[in-house]
Amino acid sequence: MFGFRKPNINDGLQIYNNTPGAVLVDVRTKDEFAMGRIPGSVNVPLNRLKSIEEYADKDTPIFLYCLNGARAERALKRLRRKGYTRAVCLGGVKGYSGSVENGRG
Repeated sequence: MFGFRKPNINDGLQIYNNTPGAVLVDVRTKDEFAMGRIPGSVNVPLNRLKSIEEYADKDTPIFLYCLNGARAERALKRLRRKGYTRAVCLGGVKGYSGSVENGRG
């Protein structure tokens, strides 16, 4: 291979936890989010990414995840085009080894 490595969500979450003011964003659908989320995350579905402004400005560190990483990667590209230079793709929750909480409420 050429050294390409998918993001490791667990490693990325350690960085998120040590980044003051960071926002953890789940870009899955509302229904997917309701089935279980990483504690502390907010739901901004990919098709509603414009509403990210409710949670973060362009200087806020944003850590994105979805189910397998594809939507989070698309969200990252969209946010970077809009000037969110501190956004990072964590990959997919499928690789997450921690506890999840109910996404409702």
